[in-house]
Amino acid sequence: MTTSQLGKTELDQRKPSRFMRPQTATLAMLSLIGIASVVVGGWFAGQGTINRIFDQLELLQENPPLWLEVPMVTGEYLLFPTVALLVLVLVVMKVSPQPRTWSRLVVVGILIALTLRYLAWRSLSTLNLSDPLNGVFSLGLFLLELLMLSNGTIQLFLMLRVRDRRREADVLSMDVLNQKFMPTVDIFIPTYNEPTFILQRTVMGCQAIEYANKNIYLLDDTRRPEVQALAEELGCHYMTRPDNRHAKAGNLNHAIAQTQGELLVVFDADFVPTKNFLTRTVGFFQDPQIALVQTPQTFYNPDPIARNLGLENVLTPEEEVFYRQIQPIRDGAGSVICSGTSFVLRRSALEQMGGFVTDSLSEDYFTGIRLSAQGYRLIYLDEKLSAGLAAENIAAQAVQRLRWARGTLQAFFIKANPLTIPGLTPLQRLAHLEGLLHWFTSISRVGFLVMPLAYSFLGVIPLRATAAELLYFFLPYYIVQLTVFSWLNYRSRSALLSDIYSLVLCFPLALTVIQAMLNPFSKGFNVTPKGTASDRYTFNWGLAAPLIALFVATAVSLWVNLGICMIKGAWQQTVPPEVAEQVKGIGLGWIWSGYNLIMLGIALLILLDVPRPHPYDWFDLRRTVRLTVNDRTFWGVTTMMSEVGAEVALTQTSFPAIPLGEFLPLTLEIMEEGVTLHGQASRTGFRDEFPTVRISFDQVNLNQQRSLVEMLFCRPGQWKTHYTPGEFASFLLLFKILFRPRVLFDRNIDVSAVAVAKG
Repeated sequence: MTTSQLGKTELDQRKPSRFMRPQTATLAMLSLIGIASVVVGGWFAGQGTINRIFDQLELLQENPPLWLEVPMVTGEYLLFPTVALLVLVLVVMKVSPQPRTWSRLVVVGILIALTLRYLAWRSLSTLNLSDPLNGVFSLGLFLLELLMLSNGTIQLFLMLRVRDRRREADVLSMDVLNQKFMPTVDIFIPTYNEPTFILQRTVMGCQAIEYANKNIYLLDDTRRPEVQALAEELGCHYMTRPDNRHAKAGNLNHAIAQTQGELLVVFDADFVPTKNFLTRTVGFFQDPQIALVQTPQTFYNPDPIARNLGLENVLTPEEEVFYRQIQPIRDGAGSVICSGTSFVLRRSALEQMGGFVTDSLSEDYFTGIRLSAQGYRLIYLDEKLSAGLAAENIAAQAVQRLRWARGTLQAFFIKANPLTIPGLTPLQRLAHLEGLLHWFTSISRVGFLVMPLAYSFLGVIPLRATAAELLYFFLPYYIVQLTVFSWLNYRSRSALLSDIYSLVLCFPLALTVIQAMLNPFSKGFNVTPKGTASDRYTFNWGLAAPLIALFVATAVSLWVNLGICMIKGAWQQTVPPEVAEQVKGIGLGWIWSGYNLIMLGIALLILLDVPRPHPYDWFDLRRTVRLTVNDRTFWGVTTMMSEVGAEVALTQTSFPAIPLGEFLPLTLEIMEEGVTLHGQASRTGFRDEFPTVRISFDQVNLNQQRSLVEMLFCRPGQWKTHYTPGEFASFLLLFKILFRPRVLFDRNIDVSAVAVAKG
C-alpha cells in the first residue's frame, strides 16, 4: 500500500464520521437535557399532569412490595445476612487466595444478587418525592448511583469469562525459540519532543530484544537533528515526515507505507522492552485469525499520587487495576483494548482496514475495534514485558487522563463506534459499553461529593431509610463488596485507595466528559510531558480550586450537622415526625460529610508535587562490585543503581574518608555484567550497619550505556507484580497521611531514597 493510497483511505473514512455524526449525537444529548428540564420545571411550577405522576410515584415509595419489608425481628437478626455472606466469601477467599473459575463464580454470583437486591430496594422504597426540591435531589442521587451500579454490574458479569494466556505462550514460544516461526518484525518508536536520553534508553532496549528478524525505526514527528544523530549513532532507522497530520496515528501510518515487516511492534518513546518480548508474543501469530497481541503497561517510577503521598513502595500505579483485572476479562469477551504501546500487530490485517484510525485521539483503541469488526482476534498476554515512565507530576497525569477520556468518548461520533459498528458480537459490545460508561462515573463522583451539602444547606432528604432498612439492605451489599474488592482485582488496589485515585481528577474529568459529548473534536492530541525534573514543592492551584471550595463547604456543613445531631436527643421525643425524619437524614449527612472531608484533605495533599531533582530513576538492584581507589581494592554489593550512579555497601571498613563537598575518583567493576565504569565517590554513610559509598559515574561510552540499560531495564521477569494493602491497612494509611503529611515531615527528599524496581 502506497502513502497516497493510505492517505486516501483515511480521508474516505473521516468524511462521514466527522461532519455528520457529531451533530446527531450532540442534538440527542441536548434533547434529553431539554426534556428533563421541562419535566423538572413543570414539577416546580405545579403543573397538574406532572404533579399527579410524581404523587403516584411517591405513593408507591411509601407502600413498597411486601418482599421489600424489613422482617419484624431485633437488630442482631437483621445483621444475620451480612454476617453469613461475609463468612462465606471469607471462606472462599481463604480456600482460593487467587480468583479461580469456581471461586470467582461464587463471589461474583453473590455480588450480582446483592446488587440487584440493593437496586430494587433503592428504586422502590427509598426515593423522596414528597416535593419538587427533595425529588430532584433524590432522583439525581439515584441516577448517579444507577450509573455506577450499571458499570459495576457489567464488569461483574464479564468477570465470569477470564482468560490467562501465559501457559499458551509457553507452548507457542518454543517455535520462535527453535526458529520454526520467525516472521519479519518492524519495531516502531514514535516520538514527539521526548528528551534524547529517554529515546536512547528505548532504542537500546529494542536492540537488546533476542530476535534476529527485526528492524527498528525511530519515528520523529519533531524533525530534530539531535534525534537523527542519535539514530545514526545507535544504528537504527530514522524516519520523519513533512507534517504532523493526525498526530501519532498519522506518524505510524506514514511509517507503515514505507516498511515491509510481516509484524509491527509499537513502543511509546519511554517504554523499554525486556529481551524476551518477541519470543513471548510472536508465536501467537501462527494463528492467522490473531491480528494483535497486547501486553500490560508497567512503570519503573512511582506515579505522582504515590510519590506525593510518600507511598512509593505501597501504592501500585493506577493502570495496574486495568491490566490485572480489566484486560483479562476483556480477553474473555473478545474485546481486548489496544492501549497504544507494547503490542504486536499483523501488518496484513492493519492494511486491510486502511491503517491506524485517525478519527480520534485514541487511535489505538479504535484501531483494535475495527480489527475486531473485521473478524480478527485481539488477545492479551498478562506478562510484564516492558516498562515505561508514569506521569511525573499531577499536571502531566491530568493531561494524560483527560486525553484518554476525550479520545474514548469520541466513539459516539465516529464510524468505529463499538456500539454500532457492524461485525461485533453482543458480548463484545457489552464490554465496550462498560469502558465508555467508566468515564461517565466521574460525574457520579462529583455528585457524591456535592450531595451531602444538600442535607445541611437546603434541608433536603435525598434518601429515606430507617436504620433497620440500612442494616438489612445496604450493609450486606456494602460490606461484601468492600471485602472482595481487592481479591477480585488481584490485590492491585483496595476500595479506599481506589476512591482516592478517582477523586483527585474527578472535576476536570467530569467537565471533559460533558465537553466531549457536546463538542468532541474541540481539542487536539496533547503529549504527556516526560523526562522532567523539579527541585521544589509545587502546588497545582488549577486542579485544587474546586476541591478547596468543596472542602470548605463540606467542613461548614459538617459543623452544622454536628450541631444539629448534638441536640437530636433533646428533640426526638417532642418534634413532629417530619422534623425527626429530617434529623435522621442529617445524621446520615454528617457521616457522609465526614468521609468526604477526609478524602478531600488527602486529595489536596496529592496536588502538592514533591521535588524530583533528577530525571533518572534508581533501582533496588544487587550486584557484586569491585572498587579500585588509589591502587587499593574494596569489595561490596550495590544497594541501588541508576544510569548515572550507584550506592555500594562495602564489606570493609577501611574505605578512605571523603571530606564534605569533595569527590574521590575510583573505578567500579560490576562483576556479573563484566562492566567497568569510572566515577566519583561523593559521600559515605551506613546502611544496615554496613559502610556505604555513593558513586556518580563519569561520562560513559556507548557500550557501557548499553550494558547499564540492559541490566536496569531489559532482564526477563524483572518487573514483578506488587500487592496493595487490604482495606483495614488502607484505612490506617489514610489517617497516617493526614496526620503526618510528607510536606511537613519529609522535606529533604533524596532522588535515590526510594528504589522502585527489584533486582
